[in-house]
Amino acid sequence: MTSWDGPAAIRQSPPVDLSVPYDAAWVKDKVILITGGASGFGAGFVRQWANSGSTVIVGDINVEKGDALVREVRNETGKDSVHFVHCDVTDWQSQVNLFKEAVKLSPHGGIDAVVANAGIAGADPMQRPRGLNAAEPPEPNFKIMDVNCTGVMYTAHLAYYWLPRNPGSTPCNKDSAPANTTRDRHLLLLGSIASLAPIVGQPQYGAAKHAVLGLFRSLRATSHLGGVRVNLLCPYFIDTPIVTTLARVVLAGGAMGKVEDVVDAGTRFVADSRILGRALVVGPKVTLKQLDDGEWDLVSKDTPGVIETAVWEPCADDWEEVDAFDRNIVRILNAVQASRGWIGWAKDMIKAVLYGLGYGRS
Repeated sequence: MTSWDGPAAIRQSPPVDLSVPYDAAWVKDKVILITGGASGFGAGFVRQWANSGSTVIVGDINVEKGDALVREVRNETGKDSVHFVHCDVTDWQSQVNLFKEAVKLSPHGGIDAVVANAGIAGADPMQRPRGLNAAEPPEPNFKIMDVNCTGVMYTAHLAYYWLPRNPGSTPCNKDSAPANTTRDRHLLLLGSIASLAPIVGQPQYGAAKHAVLGLFRSLRATSHLGGVRVNLLCPYFIDTPIVTTLARVVLAGGAMGKVEDVVDAGTRFVADSRILGRALVVGPKVTLKQLDDGEWDLVSKDTPGVIETAVWEPCADDWEEVDAFDRNIVRILNAVQASRGWIGWAKDMIKAVLYGLGYGRS
């Protein structure tokens, strides 16, 4: 029996080889829309891509920071190819307006890349509820979920509308030539290390970022249908204003990641049109050596055979090697389908049609 080749079926590119260089100049002439780009590594993305020749449309709720960033970058580049548009990502119409304005500002009338970067963190009322003596429980503030989950879903939905309409673009292809692929269709999602592991005291943030991971894993399985390539960045704690004083106290003695490493990983995704359906974790730069059992060990820089990196790839073999439970449950379900055969399929089809006509509903 021939095994199913998952990566080939969904047209996913192979795991990212970080030793292979990319050229940041590959983003030249691309039109990139980024939410939450007024500060943090979002602002780092804007500076990098604008300096590499992109047209960048920054959507952010903070008008003061957004305007200031655009003025600074225009002075640096000597070009007016960076634009700020006020946007509240939790408001559907505000995001619709952002995308429409981006298309108007685009030199070619289309969008090559959408970066769902907007995100917030903070005290979580779910973990620390107030008013426990009140007659009724107080309504919680789910702003973190609104921005980090609903806002990202809005952005992804709009990206899937506009990206396939990008003039001169073609469906994504892992065998494309990035140096010549000026018109692109790329959605870059911003997850977090909280997409992969829990952060104590931050259930809302963790739930939202787990949702972004789920969105990524679902979209990349069918991204070839609309020709949109989907990738994901999962930064660890990065030295930006989103890391609160309390978080810095908790992290004391450890290490945080650097903005430039996140920008580098994000630029690789945006620039290299051959990368489809991949995720990268960005953390503090460390020196590692791979052991015989495949595990990594933290070692000193003078140890033979070490590598220095701030980037790792999670979910690299999702479609080839999944955990034992997934393998077993899928095998069992496939066996059930095989045992029922075409007769079972025909019965289910008849039931489905009747259900659609209103029969058999309770």
